[in-house]
Amino acid sequence: MPALTFHWFLPTTGDSRHVVGGGHGAAPGSAAGDRPASVEYLGQIARTAEQLGFVGALTPTGAWCEDAWLTTAMLTQVTERLKFLVAFRPGQIGPTLSAQMAATYQRQSHGRLLLNVVTGGESAEQRAYGDFLDKDQRYARTGEFLDIVRRLWTGETVDHHGAHLRVEGARLNRLPEPAPLIYFGGSSPAAVEVAARHTDVYLTWGEPPQQVKQKIDEVRSRAAALGREVRFGIRLHTISRDTSAQAWAEAERLLAAMDPDRVKAVQEGLATSESEGQRRMRALHRGGDTSDLEIHPNLWAGVGLVRGGAGTALVGSHTEVADLIEEYHRLGIEEFVLSGVPHLEEAYWFGEGVLPVLQRRGLWAHPAAPRAPEAGTVPFAAPVEARP
Repeated sequence: MPALTFHWFLPTTGDSRHVVGGGHGAAPGSAAGDRPASVEYLGQIARTAEQLGFVGALTPTGAWCEDAWLTTAMLTQVTERLKFLVAFRPGQIGPTLSAQMAATYQRQSHGRLLLNVVTGGESAEQRAYGDFLDKDQRYARTGEFLDIVRRLWTGETVDHHGAHLRVEGARLNRLPEPAPLIYFGGSSPAAVEVAARHTDVYLTWGEPPQQVKQKIDEVRSRAAALGREVRFGIRLHTISRDTSAQAWAEAERLLAAMDPDRVKAVQEGLATSESEGQRRMRALHRGGDTSDLEIHPNLWAGVGLVRGGAGTALVGSHTEVADLIEEYHRLGIEEFVLSGVPHLEEAYWFGEGVLPVLQRRGLWAHPAAPRAPEAGTVPFAAPVEARP
């Protein structure tokens, strides 16, 4: 089986020792963390992720968080290897400018850009940004957008007169090297079509394995019919500890801090979401029912009570979490985009606890090769005892 790839998450709405709201469909100003999303703090998280062996870090998009392009561009200056999975919405930036921005980012960061294309699941938020298309039209536009961008990245001069986008004589003077990988998620039929036609990595939120398998099979089948292959990734939170009891105690601590009135208000808001993925997330905890949140062994739906978007967490001992990761991997998941509470401390719990287990199983290796000695230096060697 291919080696696993792990990405972490940058909490650009702020971080906390409790679950911060926000996420898919959140209203502006509805969430804020105790730890501000400063470059200094996000830099701590990014450097920690880099040191532990995460390949990249997802940075979200939306009215509830800091801009992903600007924030990650700053963070490239305080990290060395970490890639940045920048989420953005095609309806907010034209395809030619987006292709140019990506090319610039690749040159200035030495190839550290990945792109998470977010179509946008909430019409009200889209209208705030000047986008008045409906959901199906937005997916159709995303398809046109990705077609134009990919053609520009190959050096083609593009003329495109589509239903939603139009460019004439579009070209890039300097191409990205390499072209960024495209990550994309969505559960509706329109989303599956875009994923099959245009994306490199299809991302799903953390549903139980059998439901994830259904999505994988659907996207893989549609891509194959188009002569394409798509890789698969999953977005999850994680609570990993030395023992299962410690991990579940932490989950209970987070749950106890969730005010019932807040849970009710968040769920009422998310119930109006146009997103099929959000509907599926709410169904896992039945719209706010806290009586049985372990929806699959070591998979907990508690995060989604107060947060839109990805709402499930891997919970258990380091070995139990590794076991569930391996279960997803057997279905075809190769990339895991993870987060925790708080993001700095939880990165250490996972990186120092779970990753070594996966390494011993031959499923993961640290992406940074050992550094060669600098020129003019002598490699360290243990002293040799003098013979009598």
